Amino acid sequence: MSRTVAVVGGGYGGAAVAKALESEADVVLIDPRDAFVNVAGSLRAVTQPDWAANMFYPFSTLLTKGKLVRDRAVSVDPTGVTLSSGERVAADYVVLATGSNYPYPANPTADTVTEALEDFRRSHKELRQADRILILGAGPVGLELAGEIKEIWPDKKVTIVDPATELLPGFKPEVVEDLRGQLDALGVEVRLGTSLTAQPGTEAGVAGSFTVTTTDGDEITADVWYRAYGTTVNSGYLSDGKLTTLTPAGQVEVTEKLNVKGYDHVYAIGDLTDVAENKMAGFAMQHAEVVAKNIIAQIKGEEPTATYQPLGFPMILLPLGTKGGVGQLPSPDGPFVAPASMVSEFKGSDLFTGRFVGQFGPTAAS
Repeated sequence: MSRTVAVVGGGYGGAAVAKALESEADVVLIDPRDAFVNVAGSLRAVTQPDWAANMFYPFSTLLTKGKLVRDRAVSVDPTGVTLSSGERVAADYVVLATGSNYPYPANPTADTVTEALEDFRRSHKELRQADRILILGAGPVGLELAGEIKEIWPDKKVTIVDPATELLPGFKPEVVEDLRGQLDALGVEVRLGTSLTAQPGTEAGVAGSFTVTTTDGDEITADVWYRAYGTTVNSGYLSDGKLTTLTPAGQVEVTEKLNVKGYDHVYAIGDLTDVAENKMAGFAMQHAEVVAKNIIAQIKGEEPTATYQPLGFPMILLPLGTKGGVGQLPSPDGPFVAPASMVSEFKGSDLFTGRFVGQFGPTAAS
């Protein structure tokens, strides 16, 4: 039986499904990068560039049997993937795992480890010379960046501005209260319910003194600023409609088995899907497990039965440096509030480096 699986995207979900299937099928992983990137480490890489290589896992060691094609998909149809080079990857099964994109430094822009490490070193140099930092966006990325900065430079002044009126909406009050207390202890100033009347005159991430005015009339002077908001689903290659019609949010409709609706051999996982849940790496990897089980069953001529059901409440592990942070995790009794010690143990101490070494092999730092 034919068993070529084309996996489009080598992020958390795509890398996991490719790794899970490479012993069962002829896997072709399509990604322009030369390594899997644990983007959870990106913000620490800016404050600690000597640590940055720990977030890259070369595809050459991750895939021992599968094939890597370093290219970008420009179109997908029911029989395969067309690449920007003009080449085509014919496939019996297709897994769409292109995720989403958000502003640097939360997500590296370079396609090679060498270039990404150079970017982080350059960003570190800019941040190091700034005494006052402005972060636009009080979501998890902005908060985590503040924590990483304060751990290395506790005397730097960090201000976060967001038009939202509350932190972590939808999470248990105890989580939000704990978060506020830790931010206060770090000396991070959070201004909610306001925004800037105009963007800073300097480029994001580039040092240079500036003064901005908020919509409530206050002035903020800082030496560097970062954009910590704005997510874009990476689904442009599907816009030709040869496979499916995207939702207004640019996502793909999937079934409970994570099939792209209308197909039993095409799957989508991670941020690309219209699954109603916070878009997180952990969920993408759970999607990968479901899809891998279903494809293996199909290859064996069996009926695929694995399904995915979202939790129904938000989950988060939000570190503030290596030792602080807040969390909300699932338990048999519903959402569980995780203390800072647990957040550190599960994520903050190494940002999942050990977990991925076990799953994907050595990092670029090894």
